[in-house]
Amino acid sequence: MRTAYGVETVRAAERELMERVPEGALMQRAAAGLAVACAQVLGRVYGSRVVLLVGSGDNGGDALYAGARLARRGAGVGAVLLAPERAHAGGLAALRAAGGRVVGDGAREAARDEAAAVAVARADLVVDGIVGIGGRGGLRPQAAQLASLVRESGVPVVAVDLPSGVDADTGEVRGEAVRAEVTVTFGTYKPGLLVDPAREYAGAVRLVDIGLGEVLPEAGELEALQYADVAALLPEPGAESDKYRRGVVGIVAGSARYPGAAVLAVAGALRGGAGAVRYVGPAGDEVLARFPEALVSRGPAGTAGRVQAWVAGPGLGDEGERLRDVVDADVPVLIDADGLRLVEAAAVRARSAPTLLTPHAGEAAALLGVERAEVERGRLAAVRELAGRYGATVLLKGSTTLVAGPGGGAGPVGGAVRVNPTGTAWLATAGSGDVLSGLGGSLLAAGLGARDAGSVAAYLHGLAGRRVSVGAPVGAWDVAEGIPGAWRDVVRGV
Repeated sequence: MRTAYGVETVRAAERELMERVPEGALMQRAAAGLAVACAQVLGRVYGSRVVLLVGSGDNGGDALYAGARLARRGAGVGAVLLAPERAHAGGLAALRAAGGRVVGDGAREAARDEAAAVAVARADLVVDGIVGIGGRGGLRPQAAQLASLVRESGVPVVAVDLPSGVDADTGEVRGEAVRAEVTVTFGTYKPGLLVDPAREYAGAVRLVDIGLGEVLPEAGELEALQYADVAALLPEPGAESDKYRRGVVGIVAGSARYPGAAVLAVAGALRGGAGAVRYVGPAGDEVLARFPEALVSRGPAGTAGRVQAWVAGPGLGDEGERLRDVVDADVPVLIDADGLRLVEAAAVRARSAPTLLTPHAGEAAALLGVERAEVERGRLAAVRELAGRYGATVLLKGSTTLVAGPGGGAGPVGGAVRVNPTGTAWLATAGSGDVLSGLGGSLLAAGLGARDAGSVAAYLHGLAGRRVSVGAPVGAWDVAEGIPGAWRDVVRGV
């Protein structure tokens, strides 16, 4: 599992660790890892041209010390100092001693800017050490101009700890920011490196161990499951299993106008390992035509028979009365799509059994009473706010899917917010979310908690999308068909 920690937690750990090691040891560890990553991006260090963009903090010091290491290996290294009088003294001395130079040293500001532009245009690699993890808001004008210049040049960028201009804690990008091909982060992941929109700016993220693991708390602010974590959570039938022990999931979805939503939700549930699927609604003929094993009734849900979990909402239209029995049931419930619009927050908060809400950004914006752009800009804040407001687990779909427990991921009630690392833009297709709902409901019925069910469903759904698309358009049905293969890949660890 990859765990990300917020800025204050990281700084506290760094202070504690610095008391145990020689002065400057952490910066040297960071610089060594950064220099290795730069060398890998360059391919050939000797004779290459490297430009360091150096701010006034320790982030700039890391860049300078790494630049000194590259200079000693034969690279031509120039440092663009955004605040010359506040540049890291030790790092600057090390760079000069290794044969590096300061771009436009001693020149007037306009001449320095021109020299920086020329150096960037001729560079083989730019190292972004402008702002560290404490940066907030967009870049200041001089730094923003440099970031724009680098982007236009097309020169590959390695960011130090995180790209300058992105928020380490939230993943927000407010204004101009540096786009990196590789981000070398130190000690631990930061939430902003795993959450869009900042994740898009980070490129490939490489973690350099500087010893923080021994002082960081066990629980972080954000976590991303990996194959082994998901494999450990997947339900597996035993010798004594029957369809009831494996879990029966009820599906309240579809309408005369949207029968396909019911079919796709049932598809996701069956591919998710449910022992049986009970479908309740007007699309029974369409469901049986595709899935003769489905148990179909017209409803209401309360008369359908025994279930271990319900999925409600996809394709319901305005038929809110079909939700009542589901919300009142004392079993886990997943609510998606139209169900999100029809259910009241008070009714969700009053439930004793777990509830999993699965909005996309537009639905989340409607529930929060804000513009969609606000949700997309601050996805982490949005999922936490929704989870706290509804007292439910919330899976916020999108470019990075987030899962927050009922406490909003801010404390022990809900655990850390989970971020899903799988998926592909090809999943942005009609009906894909219906498949995800059925899959999540099946995992709830199998006994997974809401946070685990949402996290595992998003992981498998994303892998299935990758498997079946292979860089080409796919439909929701293809994604459903890809789930068993994704499941096998996770179990085999391939």
